[in-house]
Amino acid sequence: MKQKFLFVFLLFALVLSACGTGQSASTPAVVRIGWGGGPDTLNPGMAILAVEYTIFELVYDSMYDLNLDGSFTLSIAESATASDDGTVWTFKIKEGLKFHDGEDLTAEDVAFTYNLYKDTPEYPYLNGYYTTYFDSIEATGNNEVVLTLTEAIPNIESQLVYLYILPQHIWQSADAIEFDNTSLIGSGPFKLTEYVPDEFVRLAANKEHFATPPKVDEVIFQTFDNPDALVQAIKTGQVDMISSLPGTAVEGLKSESAVTVVTGAPFSPGPEDIIFNQIDPENCPVDEGGLCTGHPALRDRNVRLALAHATDKQKIIDVVLFGLGTPGFTLIPDGLGVWFNNTLTDYEFDTAKANQILDDAGYLDTDGDGVREMPDGSRALSFRINWDSDNSDYPRIAELLKEMWAEIGVALEPQAFDADALTAICCPTFDFDIMIWGWVSDPDPSALLYVYTTDAIPYGSSETGYSNPVYDELYNQQQVTLNFEERKEIVWEMQRITHEDVVYIIPYYAQAVQAFRNDRFTGWIIDQSKIELTDVTSLVLIEPVR
Repeated sequence: MKQKFLFVFLLFALVLSACGTGQSASTPAVVRIGWGGGPDTLNPGMAILAVEYTIFELVYDSMYDLNLDGSFTLSIAESATASDDGTVWTFKIKEGLKFHDGEDLTAEDVAFTYNLYKDTPEYPYLNGYYTTYFDSIEATGNNEVVLTLTEAIPNIESQLVYLYILPQHIWQSADAIEFDNTSLIGSGPFKLTEYVPDEFVRLAANKEHFATPPKVDEVIFQTFDNPDALVQAIKTGQVDMISSLPGTAVEGLKSESAVTVVTGAPFSPGPEDIIFNQIDPENCPVDEGGLCTGHPALRDRNVRLALAHATDKQKIIDVVLFGLGTPGFTLIPDGLGVWFNNTLTDYEFDTAKANQILDDAGYLDTDGDGVREMPDGSRALSFRINWDSDNSDYPRIAELLKEMWAEIGVALEPQAFDADALTAICCPTFDFDIMIWGWVSDPDPSALLYVYTTDAIPYGSSETGYSNPVYDELYNQQQVTLNFEERKEIVWEMQRITHEDVVYIIPYYAQAVQAFRNDRFTGWIIDQSKIELTDVTSLVLIEPVR
């Protein structure tokens, strides 16, 4: 999922009115949460943005829950058993589960949901990655679901945790792709009561939830037009919590007595990406809307390597994050522990070396205008660079890159887009040169590894169009390698390949920054060792200050 997907540990926040201190027992407990941009869709199959998955995590249930220490526990099932060869899984669904409209949640709903995800190739993540090894799914007697895999896999829990259970009685007559799902009927701890696109999402507590009935009554996620307004909203009490704020605001908020700011390195940080459109014209997904207008120079590793050497990551961290981050290496972040290849050496910041690489490759400034041209003279090394306008850090990154890369004769044409427009030019359209965006990491490395595969290109999961048959084969191997050490070696080798090919530049792994008011609610999860400082679990644990 991006910040963009997949996936989901981010919790942004909001509400519509100012607040005082404390609440009486008779006053509805309404949590105010502010975020920079709301959902583009409420259809779980079509979703790619992290904010969408934030809502889904609250409204839907899944087969497994992801715990704050990175482990998994069964959710809607009371038991799970596997065949000796690991290809047949039987889940016993709990009795008495209800959807928000009062209908029963049964094994038939689970089987219907999994088959829907499996059989809808247009779903960018839920089909392209999470259901890859699904062979058949059947509801049997005694409220059981039997999931048969084509091969045994090492990560069944992570494959199921984001497959949200949908009500068959609503979805069976809907168009799987076009269905806007604005009623958003699930079975989770919160239920949708009102949704106004680009303004707010209002959720009411499901006090009858079988596992985690919320202690609050309502949550409202409100969209703010700019980061300054978001920061001002938490200062004044218009919102109770924000989880995405510019580094410039951290110290100022720490001086607010009613605001608590927590920073720390989360278990699974979301890597930011400098994305190169390097799709080969032969792989352009024309049938899926591919335009593939990327600058041809970016398909040359020499150019990408020179740009990597010309990027001062520490300066970006110091200027943009005020030091709250570490230099990035690969799309698999260091927070994923053993899956992160810590033997890699990053490309050092060396402008002279970057210039030499371009000189040797024939990219020269023949007309003396300060911008190099391609060896055949057909185009200058002037690239479009785009980013999500909801993010306050990205324009500063773009400006720094423009200054840094000008030192090696590369020009940038910056332009921000809103999330909808950025998605439209991204993938599988490939109507851009360079893009700044980010991923939210999955607990299993396969999700992020998938976006490098050739298979991901037509489904919108690949941002780069990168295609390497050796990498593709390794990806398929690690998907079905049950031995942990063997799988780790494959994952490390895949990171080495993509790092060597300079598929992305990862400028940093940012520390998580959370700001919440301490005068209305207590019980926020702030443990820096957890998956994220801002996990949706907080919303079923917090309670009013009395």
